[in-house]
Amino acid sequence: MANEYTPSYYAAAAGPDTGRASLTGAVSADVCVVGGGIAGCSAALHLAERGYSTVLIEQHRIGWGASGRSGGEVIHGVACGQRSLERLLGAIGARTVWEVATEAVRLTRSLIARHDIACDWVDGYMLTALKPRHDRELRAEVDELHTRYDYHSVRYMPLEEVRASICSARYVSAMFDANAGHLQPLAYTRGLAAAAERSGVRVFEGSRAVAISPGCVRTQDGEVHARYIVLCGNAYLGALAPPLAERIIPVATHLIATEPLGEDRARTLIANNAAVSDMNWALDYFHRTADHRLLFGGAISYAGNGHFAARSANRARMLRVFPQLTTARIEYTWSGLLDLTANRAPHFGRLAPDVYFLQGFSGHGIALAGIAGKLVAEALAGQAERFDVFARIRHRGFPGGALARRPLLALAMLYYRLRDLL
Repeated sequence: MANEYTPSYYAAAAGPDTGRASLTGAVSADVCVVGGGIAGCSAALHLAERGYSTVLIEQHRIGWGASGRSGGEVIHGVACGQRSLERLLGAIGARTVWEVATEAVRLTRSLIARHDIACDWVDGYMLTALKPRHDRELRAEVDELHTRYDYHSVRYMPLEEVRASICSARYVSAMFDANAGHLQPLAYTRGLAAAAERSGVRVFEGSRAVAISPGCVRTQDGEVHARYIVLCGNAYLGALAPPLAERIIPVATHLIATEPLGEDRARTLIANNAAVSDMNWALDYFHRTADHRLLFGGAISYAGNGHFAARSANRARMLRVFPQLTTARIEYTWSGLLDLTANRAPHFGRLAPDVYFLQGFSGHGIALAGIAGKLVAEALAGQAERFDVFARIRHRGFPGGALARRPLLALAMLYYRLRDLL
């Protein structure tokens, strides 16, 4: 069918599905959700469970965008960090966001179990230090999470334990989170959509929203009449809502997956099977897959999805971590757009009293998008306290306007890359 998935390891591993019809004509519902990623599918599911009749429309396929192409790491917190949140919201607001973000990981686990979603969940996440400065920051973060946020799922891993867990000389220490983990994100997103349908949600694929107005979302061939609208298109929402597009910038992230390495060889790379990322600004992230490949991401391009030698760039990065994989063939290369905010905090709110939006996950979208869907369902039902804490976060547009903001962002990222090197 049209709008098939971008070729990726995830699409190949998840296998084909029958797809869903596109919207033709007019339908009515209490809520219309725009976007079939994790945020949209979670919102639709939680709304339906609260008794709202819900229609979800997706321009391409369920999980076609960032939700089905990411690194699949399910991690605590938000991208900007707690200190930044305290400056943005104060201590009480930052604590609320932290509690929501940690609940997000528990919710992910709960949704997988409750709806029997086969998505290769694996426990464990390691945030790795590459230099003494990183090590000092890790020790301080573990202490802060224990003492200020009562989060005891994390612990400090010294050099010897890191080397026993990851067969690489690149890292000097790590923070291990037993509550976090990794999964197959496309399979997870599809599972959420299927759960939503079982709860009564009508899902339409190949249905691009072309205009929104009070009480109506128009697609190329139909329209949804709804009391509430929830926009979950993130970086792919485009010109449908210009005030939202001004607050995020789509950044292309690139991943590779090796050929199957065999169980024994894969286990030697990451003995504890955790998801791993490092503390550089331009970070590497990787984990083993269920069929014993290494999935590796890290190369980023700031010109969107334009030409970029992603396979060679990520292979070079992978070999810096695991030089023993020189002979391993790269079987899959793919990319996707993630939505960055200027302050790297999530961007939730309302465009109008009956139009809600969820965006700006800034690389933390697997867990955070799921809880965002739950928050918007709470808000529609009149329990908006937690949603409104996120809506209070002030977001500015990127400097430079439409023409200069990408070059300025690339220049800023060059500065942080130099900091990584130095």
